[in-house]
Order: sequence, then structure tokens, then C-alpha cells
Amino acid sequence: MSEHRVIVHPPLRTGGRTVEIDDRVLGTARSLHDLTVLLRNAGMTDWDELDVVDSDLIEWHEGGPENWKAWRTPP
Repeated sequence: MSEHRVIVHPPLRTGGRTVEIDDRVLGTARSLHDLTVLLRNAGMTDWDELDVVDSDLIEWHEGGPENWKAWRTPP
């Protein structure tokens, strides 16, 4: 696996999470599958969903690989 720094930002109000690799925004992922596709398109072609979940190269901000829901304002 390559040594890229990946940041998965907190969930957005509209759902999904912004994804960066090496300080470049790749896009918004709405699922673990979407994140894996973004990383593959960025050149990490040998990655699958298990690699994404287990990788120490990915920084998960405000929730891990199971958290994709829209951010909600408290009542």
C-alpha cells in the first residue's frame, strides 16, 4: 500500500464526508464504498473496503467508517 495521508472529515449537514488525500480534496463520500472508489481513482488501486477500515493512514474525524449520516442541529 502507498504512504498517502488520507483525512475523512466529519459528516456534513447534507450527509457524506469530505475526503482529502495529501491536502487535496478528492470529493464527498457517502459510504465506505464511495470512499474506496475515491481512493482507487486517486491512484490507490490495490485498496479494498477492508484496507480502508483497517488502515492507519486514514484519519477519521468525528466518527469512524460506520458514520456517514447527515449532521443534525440539536433541538
